Amino acid sequence: RRVLETDGLKTYHARNLTDVDDKTIRQSQEEGVPLDEFTTRWTKRFREDCRALKLLPPHVEPSAVGHIPEQIALIEKLVGRGKAYEVDGSVYFNVGSFDGYGCLSRLAEREITTSTAVRENSDEYDRDSAADFALWKARRPEDGENYWTSPWGEGRPGWHIECSAICMKHLGESFDLHSGGVDLVFPHHENEIAQSRCAHGT
Repeated sequence: RRVLETDGLKTYHARNLTDVDDKTIRQSQEEGVPLDEFTTRWTKRFREDCRALKLLPPHVEPSAVGHIPEQIALIEKLVGRGKAYEVDGSVYFNVGSFDGYGCLSRLAEREITTSTAVRENSDEYDRDSAADFALWKARRPEDGENYWTSPWGEGRPGWHIECSAICMKHLGESFDLHSGGVDLVFPHHENEIAQSRCAHGT
């Protein structure tokens, strides 16, 4: 961002906060504290680290919990376009419906098209393909009070849809740069590309 601005370009920097996902829910439950109290504590520490590193503050710092309606609307759009499907209150993105899947991480086809669903701790839901990822997760007892009402029943958004919905709200249907750790290239950034491009055809 400093390089861009030094070069005379105008920037608008959005940095989203993931204040609801599998990890935050699990850890807040283990500590016996409300989710917002848990995430507020970690957000404060994160901002302190950013200041210590002399990072420029973002122009906007939206949270996932603050954008639940936008996430639901985006999921509805993907379902309406035949890019996602509902199973028992959960909604999954159909990876097979997007030809460009794997373009960022360059995954070998055999690694992303398996039809055998493997149950993982972080995503224990039925789905058509193991490659399909959750956009909306049906409420489970271990989620505690961390759920919202949706067209598919009570539940919460999947991790990947949060970022796309927030970006669209604050940056539009497309934008120039997206940053993140290399550990997020797959599956997170790959899934963001898929759902975002399928939602708008851009």
